[in-house]
Amino acid sequence: MKKFIILFLVVTTFFSCSSDDVRPFTDYQGKWELTQMTGRTANSEITGSAMEWQEFYLLDANGTFIKSRKQNGIVTEISGTFSLIKSSNSNALQLTYKSESEIIGSCFSGLKEEMHFQSEKVFVSTWQQCDGPGLKYERKY
Repeated sequence: MKKFIILFLVVTTFFSCSSDDVRPFTDYQGKWELTQMTGRTANSEITGSAMEWQEFYLLDANGTFIKSRKQNGIVTEISGTFSLIKSSNSNALQLTYKSESEIIGSCFSGLKEEMHFQSEKVFVSTWQQCDGPGLKYERKY
């Protein structure tokens, strides 16, 4: 009887895992490049080399990322981990950094940023909600 119970538990555990649990970050991996900045005033959109800085996130399938910003000829990089926040009306990424940096753009205190998906290829920063610039990133694969 013990062998049957153990076998039942092992089989149940094996079949209860879905493929989503095995590869949760592969749909988001790749390079996400800053393509547009906006301010608080109407028609304040800036793109390309006119933006104050150039920036990208490099998301890895293992749940880690690198953020790189080039401003005034200086490249600053910082890394951390990310997690998915799923809700009924949208999905988001929560980025958690290993250390403080001036390139962390966030309304949160501490070492976190949040990005909301507009589509499979576009996410936007929540920084604008607390007087930061509006930042739009596009997936470049």
